[in-house]
Amino acid sequence: MPRPARGDGRALASLLAGIFGLLLGIFLGLPGLVLGPLAYFLGKSALGRIDESKGQIGGRSTAVAGWVIGVAATAIGAVVSLVWLILILVATFGTPPT
Repeated sequence: MPRPARGDGRALASLLAGIFGLLLGIFLGLPGLVLGPLAYFLGKSALGRIDESKGQIGGRSTAVAGWVIGVAATAIGAVVSLVWLILILVATFGTPPT
């Protein structure tokens, strides 16, 4: 009986970092900017290891999901961070004169 392929740990770490980056990035912004790229690079690294293993290591779909969510977390984190920055600047200095 063939032994099932074990999943790559980086793939799972990528997925978790992407999910947390996305959830925290929606509200705070900066966690998405930190965890999003981390998820992306962990997912791409896991994909490389999985492809090189020729079926010995599983978790390809987990790795792909992790890096895709990492890209989304980065984008959302950037937008939310920009909105927070604008709100802080307006609250500090007031609206610009017209």
